[in-house]
Amino acid sequence: MNPIVYFLLAFALVIAALFLLRGGNQRQRDAGLPRGRVVYDDSSRRGGETVPPLYSAVLGLSGKPDYIVRQGGAVIPVEVKSRRAPHEPYDSHIYQLAAYCMLVAEQFGKRPPYGIIRYQDRAFQIPFTRELEHSLAELLDEMRQHKVSVIPHRSHGQPARCANCGYQAICEERLK
Repeated sequence: MNPIVYFLLAFALVIAALFLLRGGNQRQRDAGLPRGRVVYDDSSRRGGETVPPLYSAVLGLSGKPDYIVRQGGAVIPVEVKSRRAPHEPYDSHIYQLAAYCMLVAEQFGKRPPYGIIRYQDRAFQIPFTRELEHSLAELLDEMRQHKVSVIPHRSHGQPARCANCGYQAICEERLK
């Protein structure tokens, strides 16, 4: 076969590979993910493959971040929310992300420098500080102490949040 044909085939393959790579990177950016390699993708909520949750017997926690991205030596958990962004992330979202950071640190042996909360229209990069880790540990201790003895009161006035709450069926304070 003519060497020019080989060259054209090789050139076409390189162009196709670059096109596919660029398309994958664009989809990753569109999803609000940082650059890097996605090493965990809980796409089961979107009809994809089910992945096991991260689990820590030491912390007494388990959870499934939406994504974990390896970026150089760092491992970054990403939590995607389906609503528009508030002015600042809710404390509950920050603590959820902090719990994922703790699980990632134990699972991957590397403490994440930060995590990302991605809303429909904006993403927040939340530093995973020792202070945040300490606050989460205190909150978990408090939750464990009250686990059996206290039923928490509703903390909002939003019917849509009530409708999507996992405790809605048994909550005596639910909004109609």
